[in-house]
Amino acid sequence: MSKQHVLYQGAEAKIIQSIYLGYNVVKKQRVHKRYRINEIDNYLIQTRTKEEAKVMGLARTIGVSVPIIYDVDLQKGCITFEYVQGERVKDIFDNLSKEKKRWLCELIGKQIGLLHNAEIIHGDLTTSNMILSEEKVYFIDFGLSEINAEIEARGVDLHLLMEAMESTHSKYTSFFRFVWEGYCETYTEDTKLVKQKIDDIIKRGRYR
Repeated sequence: MSKQHVLYQGAEAKIIQSIYLGYNVVKKQRVHKRYRINEIDNYLIQTRTKEEAKVMGLARTIGVSVPIIYDVDLQKGCITFEYVQGERVKDIFDNLSKEKKRWLCELIGKQIGLLHNAEIIHGDLTTSNMILSEEKVYFIDFGLSEINAEIEARGVDLHLLMEAMESTHSKYTSFFRFVWEGYCETYTEDTKLVKQKIDDIIKRGRYR
């Protein structure tokens, strides 16, 4: 058995670095919840594992950079995918040059636009879930993703990233406008409707 190294232990899943068929991989192993009835727990784990793998596969087919999936074990609730050698955007963003920050934000926006064209909502768009590798931004952790055609869902997706940038990269919140510019380059529907929805969400938070 190959050596395994736990990279992250969360409430929903354990992220493990390992070797699979000679490849350096990451395994996302969903964890069982003792408080749930066993049959329901197994059903939820299998369903969520299947949906996450499905969305990741779809994202790759439309040109979004996501890790290659090598294996999906529904019984174990485990997805095995390639280990992307790179750096988390969260860890490097603040130290990049202004030009590099702008380029990166535009690239992120373009990727989100492609996702939304295919009605894919990531559900957890933060710089922690993005890896910069060889001039590409890989999106990871599709555990909260869904297929949703509603403008509301697209606005929420982008607003989440806006809030993430405000909290994690507070000195550079203005760079979200470059995310938006990139988004407008690839998003093929009416960007005005998405922008209006983002503004509505901001107002809701302000007057909550």
